Amino acid sequence: MFLPRVPDDGRLLICRNPSSNTMVGSTSHHNRSMGACFSINHPPFQLNLTIASEYFSTTFTGLGLSSNLIALLVLIRAYQRTHSRSRSSFLIFLTSLVVTDFMGLLVTGSIVISFHVTHFNWAELDPRCHFCNFMGMSMVFYGLCPLLLGATMAVERFVGINRPFAHSTHMSKSRAMFTVLLVWVFAGSISLLPVAGLGSYHLQMPGSWCFLNISSQSLDMFFCLIFSLVGLLSLILSFVLNTVSVVTLLRVCCGPDSARRQRNHEVEMMVQLILIMAIASICWCPLLVYIAKTALSGKDPQVLPLLLWLRFATFNQILDPWVYILIRQAVLKRLCPGGRWTRASTVSLYPTLIRTSGPTLRSEAIRSSLVKAQVKTTLL
Repeated sequence: MFLPRVPDDGRLLICRNPSSNTMVGSTSHHNRSMGACFSINHPPFQLNLTIASEYFSTTFTGLGLSSNLIALLVLIRAYQRTHSRSRSSFLIFLTSLVVTDFMGLLVTGSIVISFHVTHFNWAELDPRCHFCNFMGMSMVFYGLCPLLLGATMAVERFVGINRPFAHSTHMSKSRAMFTVLLVWVFAGSISLLPVAGLGSYHLQMPGSWCFLNISSQSLDMFFCLIFSLVGLLSLILSFVLNTVSVVTLLRVCCGPDSARRQRNHEVEMMVQLILIMAIASICWCPLLVYIAKTALSGKDPQVLPLLLWLRFATFNQILDPWVYILIRQAVLKRLCPGGRWTRASTVSLYPTLIRTSGPTLRSEAIRSSLVKAQVKTTLL
């Protein structure tokens, strides 16, 4: 019997067991009757990887779930206390991101921990790959959702900061929730592509998880590129829009009459945007680039780098909640007790924004005033 072994460089080697002439991972007559998810890696495996141990999985899952739960309570409390429409829509996106991260850790983490506790055999438990496909879809769905929601939040903040009147008129709570639903549907549609025949999900080493097949075969490579490019484009869009938003806020808050401006929410959201963008880029770029590079190169993926970059991506779900927990007005007031903290939103800055942003905001302000006056006249 052949047992897979992973040396320090992460390459998968096949070790012969003298008592058998079969090979784990090869396509025997028995394996042909099983699902396609076992065509590359077939259990049982013999691996002793520290990074793939049950301690890592349990620690990461427990820490991530508790962090997201605390962040969810903080955001619900903040949502109940806010009276700003702009702030409410931003909190809806943040809450949806926390819920997505929480569910992603709960679904995928419970499967991995169950494997380490029970040591079940995937081939015996799931010979038709239904369970493996479910986990693969979960990995893709809960992987893309935070990146897509981050890009959506960047668009929302860009519009809210650079077009505050249009944002306050068109971005309602129901539209924010509908936008979140569209993001979930889009990510779910991508995760279903392998089920429709575009790409495939396979059991991954060390046998505790299923993910997309990183291969140079046409359909698998195309799906790998879709996953990687959607994630990378989301990060690029977030970087560009968040940079413009931050520059706009700095220009407004540091202008000649900044002493008269009320900017607590602006500072809070600006710091959150910077940290969310930085964390997502650091955690996700290595995995996305590795998947695209490996698929295009035609080489087999190495176990250790894949697991390492996957751990990096998992850190995103653990670190994101602490941005919402720590970067709040109450914490910022303690860190900067000498600052002038008041209650206002970006719309309160419209005189300066109109002067610095040109005729576009000026026409929007006039149009908004005319609409309000018309409504008031109609009511009278």
